[in-house]
Amino acid sequence: AFSTSCVACSKNRRLRQKRAISEKKLTRYFVDHRRVRVVGGQGGGGGHSFHSEPRKVFGGPDGGNGGDGGHVILKADRQMKSLSSVLPFYQGFHGGRGGHKNCFGANGACVYVKVPVGTLVKEDGVVVADLTQHGEEYVAAYGGAGGKGNRFFLSNENRAPTLFTPGEPGQERVLHLELKTTAHAGLVGFPNAGKSSLLRAISNAKPAVAAYPFTTLNPHVGVVRYEDYEQVAVADIPGLIRGAHQNRGLGMAFLRHIERCRFLLYVVDLSVSQPWIQLQDLKYELEQYKEGLSERPCVVVGNKIDLAQSRINLPLLKEQTGDRVIALSALTGDNLDELVLHLRELYDTYVRTEQSRGRSPVKW
Repeated sequence: AFSTSCVACSKNRRLRQKRAISEKKLTRYFVDHRRVRVVGGQGGGGGHSFHSEPRKVFGGPDGGNGGDGGHVILKADRQMKSLSSVLPFYQGFHGGRGGHKNCFGANGACVYVKVPVGTLVKEDGVVVADLTQHGEEYVAAYGGAGGKGNRFFLSNENRAPTLFTPGEPGQERVLHLELKTTAHAGLVGFPNAGKSSLLRAISNAKPAVAAYPFTTLNPHVGVVRYEDYEQVAVADIPGLIRGAHQNRGLGMAFLRHIERCRFLLYVVDLSVSQPWIQLQDLKYELEQYKEGLSERPCVVVGNKIDLAQSRINLPLLKEQTGDRVIALSALTGDNLDELVLHLRELYDTYVRTEQSRGRSPVKW
């Protein structure tokens, strides 16, 4: 009876471990900064031996070289969405020691660290790598070279060398990883403008939605799928406030995620007084953070058109801005088709521009 209960408990434990974590819980583990210490594997020492065989007294030196230490390699993987799984320390495997009979030591295995696409690698504040493509690799720490066996030092002047060298230590570095979400479009707006509701309505993402500011504390990426199997990634950037470029509110912690977006969707609450002021403030914050960021291809999304005050403000907003305005309701689904179609137009323009420049557009 005791063994049967233990087996049942272990099965239940495995089922709980395999159960998928909800989207709401996953946001708690979103990490976009990580400090990592990386050390390459040490090279194996050179061998020291002399060939020994019956009736062959002067066999000579036969100590092989040591194997090289393994590298630590960062590899961009589109399946990774956060730096939460990245550990604070990695070390490559050591190389094997050289053996007798001229046997070389085995090279140490490389350690691969999977990071999300869009990871920036910095050392002492200087950018050393920008992993923007799936499968792209960066050698964070090189392994040490293997030592030389005494066979390596054989010469006409020295027929019986006893000299051999140890393996070299691996490279050691302290790196700072910074994640910038890679998406085609970015939803930019003030808290409670309806960005999360809009992302839920047009994609498969399920960000938290509630009637209080800063519901979204981490970027969410939703994918809009089309009939020809093209996919457009839309990022819900946490709400900005006035002075965000000076690190107020959520501050610059999430302004950097907008840098990767190829085009922007300004989400404006049409029900508030003078909604065009929101648009001016949003563009000002982006421009103060990075010059030219507010000039990227964009569309203004006037949300909450189902409210009476919104219908009054809509023509006034169109008069105040030179950008295209799409009025919709993320709650009721009114006019969502127009946004989805225009989103595809922006995406197709981006693809053509990248191809004309000889670059590969980002695909999801």
